[in-house]
Amino acid sequence: MSNLRIAVQKSGRLNEDSMGILKDIGISIDNGIDQLKASARNFPVEVFYLRNGDIPQYLRDGVVDAAIIGENVLIEKGTDIDFVERLGFSKCKVSIAVPKESTANSLKDLAGQRIATSYPETVKKYLKQNNIDAQLHIINGSVEIAPNIGLADGICDIVSSGSTLFKNGLKEIEVLFKSEAVLAVSPKISQESKAILEKIQFRMQAVLKGKSSKYVLLNAPNNKVDKIIDILPGMKSPTVLPLAEKGWSSIHSVIDKDKFWDVIDELKANGAQGILVCPIENMVL
Repeated sequence: MSNLRIAVQKSGRLNEDSMGILKDIGISIDNGIDQLKASARNFPVEVFYLRNGDIPQYLRDGVVDAAIIGENVLIEKGTDIDFVERLGFSKCKVSIAVPKESTANSLKDLAGQRIATSYPETVKKYLKQNNIDAQLHIINGSVEIAPNIGLADGICDIVSSGSTLFKNGLKEIEVLFKSEAVLAVSPKISQESKAILEKIQFRMQAVLKGKSSKYVLLNAPNNKVDKIIDILPGMKSPTVLPLAEKGWSSIHSVIDKDKFWDVIDELKANGAQGILVCPIENMVL
C-alpha cells in the first residue's frame, strides 16, 4: 500500500495544531528538526512540511494528496481546490484595518486610498464586489507596519486576537470573512490514497466531535425524568438507569460544549441532582 502524502505548514501555530490533531487520531510521526518530510510509524502517511503559501500549488500538481491548511490561503491561492472537513482550530478573520486616528470607518471610506496586503487576489475580488476602487500595495511580511511608515492608508491581513493591530495603533473597520484550518484534497488524488484519507477524516470527525461535547451523568426523581430527557439533546436518546434508592434514576447523556451551562442551569431548575461532567476524548457516531 502506498502512503498518503499530507502537507502541513512548516512552522508556527498552524503547524502545532496540525501535528496535534494527527497525534490525537493515533498517527505517530517521527519528525526531526528542519526535516521536510517524515513518515508515520503506524499508519500509511507521509507528512510534508511546506510554506503555507506554496501548499495550494503542491495540491494542484498532485505532489501531495491532501493538506491541513488555512481556508484563507485557499481563498487567496486555491479557489479551485476542494476541502472535505473544517477542523475547528487556527481560527482567524481576514480584515481591513486603518490607523486609530483615521477618519475611515468603513470600506467605502478607503475608495481611492492605498491598501497594503499579502492577500491581493482576495482584496481585489472583495473591492470589485463592493464597487470600490483602491490602490493595492502587495507586501510579504509585516503588513501592519505599512500605515506607520506612510506606505498605505489601510491594510488587509489576518486577525486572530487583535493584539497585533492594537500594538501597531490600528483599528478594524471591515471583516471580509472568517477562516479556520481545513482538510484540503488534491484534484489528482488516487483512489487508494482517497481511501486512506477517508479513514483519517473519520478519525478527525470523532476527535472534533469529542472536543465539542461533554458527557453528563445526573440523578433525578422518576417524576422528573421525562422533563429532563426533553432538555437533554443526546446522540439519540439519553440512557436512563434505576438507582438503588427507590423512585430515583440515573441519566447519562452528551451536551454540546457551547450550550453546556445553559443546559446545566435548566437541568438544575427541573430537579437534576449530583450532576457529574466528564470530557470526551473521541466520539464515534
